Amino acid sequence: MKISVGQLNPSGEMSENLATVRSLAEEAKADAAELIVLPEESMFTVRHVQGDLAAAVDANWTKFVQQLSFIAAEVGIAIIAGGYESSGEERPYNTLVIVDSNGRIVDTYRKLHLYDAFSYQESKRIKPGDGGLKIVQLGELNIGVLTCYDLRFPELARALASQGADLLCVPAAWFKGDHKIEHWETLLRARAIENTCWVAAAGTSSTNTVGHSAILDPMGIPVAYLDDEPRGVVTVDVTRRRIDEVREFLPVLKNRRLASTVEIVPAH
Repeated sequence: MKISVGQLNPSGEMSENLATVRSLAEEAKADAAELIVLPEESMFTVRHVQGDLAAAVDANWTKFVQQLSFIAAEVGIAIIAGGYESSGEERPYNTLVIVDSNGRIVDTYRKLHLYDAFSYQESKRIKPGDGGLKIVQLGELNIGVLTCYDLRFPELARALASQGADLLCVPAAWFKGDHKIEHWETLLRARAIENTCWVAAAGTSSTNTVGHSAILDPMGIPVAYLDDEPRGVVTVDVTRRRIDEVREFLPVLKNRRLASTVEIVPAH
């Protein structure tokens, strides 16, 4: 199954971002991709929203999902993209939408781990997810989804791989800073290597986010990638055969020995 990741620099205007989404989807389709993974904040970026965030989300979320559905059906490609979902409270959810190539809403995933780190407090404006992890089947692949900061919690990726995920999709808006590109690239490779599965990561590329979208194979090798360009698409043929090849000589999931207890030995 050919998979694309798309990279963009979202504005605070949903209509502008949806035009870019459509363009990226068309480019991926021209590469024969069956799925395009787009970043967190594809709907709009919070820092450029004018006025009250909750009001902007209430006015735009349903339209965003509807338009993703239209784009997917009209272009003929499945889409995974991030936006902000009304929660009924002041703080919205940070939510991924998974749409198949017929425009059907397959599922949504609400970001579990909010980015309360490196002096940023996402939880001041965003509500944490409450629906658990999600694996969806698109084409021949079982796809697990994570959002940005979730990548720093290896137990999430391991849980998805243990339940049969062939591909981990990671839409993100990874903030810039000292060593942040190194963290991003290292964590993507680690999640692929330790779970012997594919990883497709789509990031926003802006004045405060790194871009560096990539598709990595089950050995953690970046098969295709972008740098910090504000717009781009790369496409890779993601296969179960490659997973089976790697797991034949690196059967880490089979070799796990899970201890039910941990002994703490006091110092003497």
